[in-house]
Amino acid sequence: MEFLLDPNIWIAFGMLTALEIVLGVDNIIFISILVGRLPPEQRDFARRLGLGFAMVSRLALLFSLSWVMGLTADLFTVAGQGISGRDLVLLLGGLFLLYKASHEIFVEVEAREQDGPPATSPEAAAAARRGMVWGIVGQIAVIDIVFSLDSVITAVGMVDQIGVMVAAVVTSVAVMLFAAKPIGDFVDSHPSVKVLALAFLVMVGMALTAEAFDAHVPKGYIYAAMAFSLAVEALNIRARKKRMLLAAN
Repeated sequence: MEFLLDPNIWIAFGMLTALEIVLGVDNIIFISILVGRLPPEQRDFARRLGLGFAMVSRLALLFSLSWVMGLTADLFTVAGQGISGRDLVLLLGGLFLLYKASHEIFVEVEAREQDGPPATSPEAAAAARRGMVWGIVGQIAVIDIVFSLDSVITAVGMVDQIGVMVAAVVTSVAVMLFAAKPIGDFVDSHPSVKVLALAFLVMVGMALTAEAFDAHVPKGYIYAAMAFSLAVEALNIRARKKRMLLAAN
């Protein structure tokens, strides 16, 4: 237990936990938007299951470090550009995120009425809801693997001790579990913020696709752009509330 008294261990744990939480922001937004399509009574279940998948996939990748690091070796070359297993995962994940975010923007802005036809019977309605829940959980699991891969590779570059990595992952997922519901409720109750969040996911998808071809886009730029957009939208929300209060009086 002497290692618990080592300040370097705690510093590494704190830095890695903070990094895992920051890297998990896009994951929380993706889960919140997908879960918002479900009936209210099913959202908590899907949200917990989605974050559970995030933790399991990250821990599984941590315990197979040699395989993960082997993904960085080139498998083949296209037009002089080496393509590794990691590049393929990032490319497929980025394209999936681009498609999903673009589709959700279309549904939100242009085709709200196409969310789904009414069921013809209670049994059919229950079956449709179950299918929708597991369909959303499946989409969350796919994107969790993509986000987890980059997160684990970053963790390996920062910390040597596997125990510190595991503790940081578990702690970050616990924090995200508490933050996911209020974030999801806020995004779901403000359609304009939801569209901004989806636009953020489009940017993340573009960054993942570019990363697959070794064109690194620092996530700090994406987060800064999104923070600025959210700050502007927060002012718009406040202005709308003031106008509503004045109209009511």
